[in-house]
Amino acid sequence: MLARLTVAPALLVVAWLVVSLPLLLLGEYTIGVSLALFVPAAVVALSIGCNGAVRRPQFDLGEGWQAWFSLAATLTVTIVFFAFQLEYNSEQLIVRRDPATYAQFAAWLQDHGSLPISKSLAAFGGPDPALRFDSPGFYDEPGGIVPQFMAGLPLLLALGGWIGGTAGMLGMAPLLGAGAVLSFGGLTARLVGPAWAPVGALAFALSWPLMFVSRSTFSESAALVLLLGALCLMHDVRDLKEGRARAFLAGLAFGLVVLVRIDGLRDILPVLVFSGLLFARRRRTGLPLFAGLALGVGAGLYEGFTLSEPYFRYLSGSLRPLLYLSALALLGTGLMVLLLRLRGEWFSRAGDRIARGWLPDVAAVLTVLLMIGFALRPYVQTVRRIPVSAEDRFNAGYIEYLQGILHLPIDGSRQYTELSLYWVVWYLGIPALLLATFGAALLLRRLLRRGSPEWLLPFAVITLTTVATLVRPGITPDHPWASRRLVSIVIPGVLLFAVWTVAWATRRIRRLGYGRTVTAVFGFAGAFVLAAPIAYGSGGLMFKAVDQGEASAVRELCRSLGQGASVLIVERVTADRFSPVVRNSCGLPTARVDGSSTEDVRRISDRITKLGRRPVVLGASSADVVPFGTPSQVVDLHSRQDGHALDSRPKSTWSLTMTVWMAQPLMG
Repeated sequence: MLARLTVAPALLVVAWLVVSLPLLLLGEYTIGVSLALFVPAAVVALSIGCNGAVRRPQFDLGEGWQAWFSLAATLTVTIVFFAFQLEYNSEQLIVRRDPATYAQFAAWLQDHGSLPISKSLAAFGGPDPALRFDSPGFYDEPGGIVPQFMAGLPLLLALGGWIGGTAGMLGMAPLLGAGAVLSFGGLTARLVGPAWAPVGALAFALSWPLMFVSRSTFSESAALVLLLGALCLMHDVRDLKEGRARAFLAGLAFGLVVLVRIDGLRDILPVLVFSGLLFARRRRTGLPLFAGLALGVGAGLYEGFTLSEPYFRYLSGSLRPLLYLSALALLGTGLMVLLLRLRGEWFSRAGDRIARGWLPDVAAVLTVLLMIGFALRPYVQTVRRIPVSAEDRFNAGYIEYLQGILHLPIDGSRQYTELSLYWVVWYLGIPALLLATFGAALLLRRLLRRGSPEWLLPFAVITLTTVATLVRPGITPDHPWASRRLVSIVIPGVLLFAVWTVAWATRRIRRLGYGRTVTAVFGFAGAFVLAAPIAYGSGGLMFKAVDQGEASAVRELCRSLGQGASVLIVERVTADRFSPVVRNSCGLPTARVDGSSTEDVRRISDRITKLGRRPVVLGASSADVVPFGTPSQVVDLHSRQDGHALDSRPKSTWSLTMTVWMAQPLMG
């Protein structure tokens, strides 16, 4: 039961994406057709992914009621996490950063089911040089407005919007986060033991980065559900005589990570190599795994190059090397398969010599030294990036702005990347890091000695991505924003290794002849040492809600604008934040005219009036709109936002104030 329930979130997400992406590409993404196709797809996915026995893993400490306790405790952690996150759920609808961009992307899909977003030029009397339709997260292209980011998460959010409106759409974030907790508990049960599933689920649920991304519409939660669920499915394949269908489904789940996050392509490269290794060893699951992976990745890339092409163009500096690396990995995998097929016995003998030699011990030592190197990195390196593009200069200015507020030396080129390992310590504590380092070293030694083969794929995915992330997180370094880079792989990987180490030590206590009581006390103590610092690191923020009141503010804004309005926004910040809101949430034609003259705005307003529509002008203050009519305030939001920190763990929230004023030009 535990095995089946913990893969269900990933299977349901796969079924929905498989159904909804083709409909979106056809411009027919509607609730009726989507649900009609989703039900049979979900039945098939659940039938394939949940049938068959799962071999009982090592470190299982009990039978009977204890096994049921593991299931009940894991489900309890998941349900409490979901309820808690829902209580403190963010309402990021006004565009300041990625969550609101995703939400407005989903709001458009919910009502229109196609891309790109229409500019509605006819509602402004046709094209005009003064009209602009771009804003942060949305590109103004000749064919329409193209949302930033991949479509995977908005497709899931739109489902929540269809079911429960704005609250349902925002509630998908805690739901996906809870799915990630359940999936991680399932992976812990498989690789460590069922008795440790609640420990893994609880430790992960207590981590602030997971709370952070699952209180807002970030893409990491959905990607985690797919990745962790796929690892669980591939573990289960080992226990089936006929596991090709499940291997294909696991590969599809891995590949669809790219539809959610394009940088997930790097995270799943080890899966490509692993599928080649299975094929080279004549395992019947190698080819289905590769086929599913190729289909999922292909679907993600096709969506990106057809519907999100400006986003790919913006990312070209980092995306092109990633695509080259992926092509190189594909070529290298093919070469590996050829060599293993031709000289398999030679490589087998070489592996035997390595397993009996000194290399496993050296690799374990090098693992520890690598972590020591990351710990010493701030003392020998200061990572800087000289701004060369407009985006770089904007980020440098933002970092300088934060440095001024935080009373740090002003240096916009600072990236704070050298502190990446300390980011992990801020959120998980030193015990988790030490336990994980020891566990990773010991597991690598075992793998090189040809032991614990069930760990091969998870170990490769976790370690390669963790090292790459710690070397170069590739994100603006203000926290908790930057912690989203850790939650994708690093934090669940560290916790998985740490729980494994506690379980390993507990088993050794039992083997030394101590009774079940002493062993259980030792295990509980180890779990407490692991979880307590995580809870402490999250305690300052976990009970503080942010971005509250935005949903009601948007509703009031839409009510004030009314029907039949064509909206012109004359102030830059208001245009950045509210253009997508008015266009996608209120359903009104919207353009920005900030930087245009008063005469331009009046001329366009006159054209709108002649069409039989109402021109409405929006700005941040009454002074912005008073030249065009009597001003009235339509948004007066006072809330809290996530705090910002550069060289320490964030401990507080910051105030947030947003105002919008409206005027309706009267034309004679």
